[in-house]
Amino acid sequence: MNGGRLTPPSARQVWRIAWPIILANSAVPLLGIVDTAVIGRTGETLDLGAIALGALIFNFIYWGFGFLRMGTTGFVAQADGAAEEAEIRATLGRALILAALIAAGLLLLQVPIAWLATELLGASEGVESLTRSYLLVRLWGAPATLALFAMMGLFVGLGRSGQLLRVQLFLNGLNIVLDVLFAGVMGWGVTGIAVGTVIAEWAALCYAAFLTRRLLQDRRADPEPFWPRDRILNTQKLRHTLQANADIMIRTLLMLFGFAWFADQGARFGDVVLASNHVLLQFVGFSAFFLDGFAFAAESLVGRAAGARQRAVLDHAVKASTILAGGTAVCLALLLFLFGPLAIEALTDLPDVRETAQQYLPFAAIYVLLSFPAFQLDGIFIGATRTRDMRNASFVSLVVFLAAWWPLAQWAGNTGLWLAMIIYVMTRAATLAQRYPGLRASVAPTPEPTA
Repeated sequence: MNGGRLTPPSARQVWRIAWPIILANSAVPLLGIVDTAVIGRTGETLDLGAIALGALIFNFIYWGFGFLRMGTTGFVAQADGAAEEAEIRATLGRALILAALIAAGLLLLQVPIAWLATELLGASEGVESLTRSYLLVRLWGAPATLALFAMMGLFVGLGRSGQLLRVQLFLNGLNIVLDVLFAGVMGWGVTGIAVGTVIAEWAALCYAAFLTRRLLQDRRADPEPFWPRDRILNTQKLRHTLQANADIMIRTLLMLFGFAWFADQGARFGDVVLASNHVLLQFVGFSAFFLDGFAFAAESLVGRAAGARQRAVLDHAVKASTILAGGTAVCLALLLFLFGPLAIEALTDLPDVRETAQQYLPFAAIYVLLSFPAFQLDGIFIGATRTRDMRNASFVSLVVFLAAWWPLAQWAGNTGLWLAMIIYVMTRAATLAQRYPGLRASVAPTPEPTA
């Protein structure tokens, strides 16, 4: 596939790349569901609220640095399409250096980060105290998590979904076992959840490093050093990498601000609404990661097509992955409508949280149904490293969300909040769709074969 004309991917080929990613991504929200279930059955409403806010804060922190995964994916896929093996390794090297610098900053600032994060959210004093303790433990896993982002970006960019699946299942499987042991069996509560997660993150990093070294060594056919220092520290490449990563970071922070605003406004309606919205967001998260499997496949395929400068391959990749994503979204929304009440009862035995979550379940299902275009377009733009477009689209979407939130929340409370979130995800898709023709035009048409 490298160095020659790429074969336009069929739906079957997209599925072969996507299904291990889907399975791996599905394990991520499964961890949150297990944490919610453990605390929901062994703790109080305050504990469940602390897990909700703690998960939210770490989503904001770690997803904010998700450019380490997304930026790596796009640059690696394009280097693969252009048959530049040394540049693949250099891309990973730049990402790992950046991950180490960010992790050091998080550890140095962990106390003010924990204080500021809890002060900004409008929860009760008891929930904030538990959340702060959770954060101070979880932050010790930051170096491992950020390095894992870079390595997973490599796996996705090269279309090596099997390695990604192995690492994610190892991470989440170990994490679930440790969380149940520490929080459920040993009774450590919220702190036990945090300790189990940190241990699992460091163990997963060791495993991912082993797989990464073996993968890159097996592919290596160029005369350059394994870690090509001159390429890694190339000024132009560093500037391009930092600019793209900054765009992705701003885009992600804007998106996470939208979700943080949603959770914070839910908290202002009381601890019960906060907890019930958190339960529903577990379903939304599960569906989103599931849909993102096709978006990840699009990242790899679109990036390779862009690197090889083949527009026909780009068109096939976009069409095949989007059709599969749309069908999956319909199935997920139907499952939520039909079996959501049973899932809520399985997650918590708190009667008030159950009742409130079931009341807003239809809005979560509608959100899932309408969210797939946004995820799919994200994958396409990441693969093509059109990061400025992504940043600008996220800004427009957030403005629309906040403009919709105020009148809708005043009119219908938490119902209005959910309606604003649905408008938000639809706006994300619409703004990126407007920019897609420019992305497509930037990839040269596939040249006709000469006689």
